[in-house]
Amino acid sequence: MGGYGMMGFGMGFGFIFMLLFWGLIIWLIVTLINASQSHKSEPDSLTILKRRYASGKITKKQYEEMRKELSK
Repeated sequence: MGGYGMMGFGMGFGFIFMLLFWGLIIWLIVTLINASQSHKSEPDSLTILKRRYASGKITKKQYEEMRKELSK
């Protein structure tokens, strides 16, 4: 192989590419974890509407009107 390690890139380039590869993998994992956690923390509008109706803050008529509007 002519003394070139790491798939022919040479010792210095192979090390740099390996660092970039693992850095990209770690960044991707962190991004996916953060994205999945941010969606769980905020309830959707239909859930909020159901809670308001269950607690008596709105009437059944208001609930059904708002639910129809949200489902459009």
